[in-house]
Order: sequence, then structure tokens, then C-alpha cells
Amino acid sequence: MDWAVTLRKEAQRSAILRSDDIARRYGIVESAAGNALRRQERRGLVEHVSNKIYINKLAHDFSARELVSILRPNAYISLESALAEWGISTQSPSSLTCVTTGSPRKYRTPTIRIAYRHIAERLYWGFQEKRTRQGSYRIAEPEKALLDWIYLQRQEGLPVVLDELNLKVTDQRKLLKYASQYPIPVQQTLHLL
Repeated sequence: MDWAVTLRKEAQRSAILRSDDIARRYGIVESAAGNALRRQERRGLVEHVSNKIYINKLAHDFSARELVSILRPNAYISLESALAEWGISTQSPSSLTCVTTGSPRKYRTPTIRIAYRHIAERLYWGFQEKRTRQGSYRIAEPEKALLDWIYLQRQEGLPVVLDELNLKVTDQRKLLKYASQYPIPVQQTLHLL
């Protein structure tokens, strides 16, 4: 099998490669697919991200956002990344920041940096699905991203500095409605605005 040709073909489908999917699609043993992908990584054609997951470097327009729900199915972009995307914050985080109902984790490769922080299942809502060229991702609504950020900052005992945020882009009614689902300290922080 000519792996360079195979990777070019796969790049048209998706920038994300899973060794188990490759094995099934091409009728080879999964361990052989994994070994081949590791060899292609040494050649610089793919990049290992996590168990069985690789980035196909031959794919155009790859976005780390496409990995968010692949690495953690119950996750969405929130916190600093969503605040920056919605124009609430002018600060650009060094990692793509996400929340998940699963365990927290950081993924770091030469191409991507993704940080997942844990959030309770009862707070897993308030996001929308967006499409990319080859996939999709979930991102918190502006109000939800702000509340997730306040909630996790307070949980870690970090200061909640709101004076650098542009809250004019949030829907104040929706913000107060969503805040009612959070613990009282988060609601109290909002009333300081």
C-alpha cells in the first residue's frame, strides 16, 4: 500500500485520522495501520494526537476545533476561547479552551494545544454546533461561555476580573436566565456588574 497516496485520498475526506477507521476502510489489521501511521509521522505526513488519533498534515484548512468532540465526546469550546471568538475578550488564549463532563486533560502537539476543564453534567448545555470545511464543533453561546468562565475561576479560587470584558455583546436577559442554573456565588458575581 502506498501510504502517501492513501493519505492524500484521506485528506479529501477529513484532516482527522483514526487508526481503527483506516484499518477497517482498507481491510488491514489495526496494529498494522497504527504502525504505518507512526512511520508516516516520522516522515512528517501525520501528527499523533492521542490514542489512535492523528492529524493528516496533507489536509488543507485543518482546525483544532474539529478535534474537540473527537477527543472528548461530551465537550464544547468555552471559557477564554469562546469569549475571544464572540468578542467579549480581546485576549487570545494560547490553548483552545473547552469544558467537558469528562476528566480534565491537556493535549499538546506541535500543531495544536487543547485544554479541557471539567464541568458538572447539570451545566452541560448552552452551546451551538458550527461547521468547518471537513467537520463540526460545538461552542458555548456568549452568555454561557462567560458563566462557565466565572464558575471555573471561582472554583479554583482565582480572581474574576470583569472590567476587561466587553459585556455589551451579551444578551442581559439570557445571561440572568442562564445564571439561575449556576451556584449562588456565580449569580452574586453577575450582580456586581
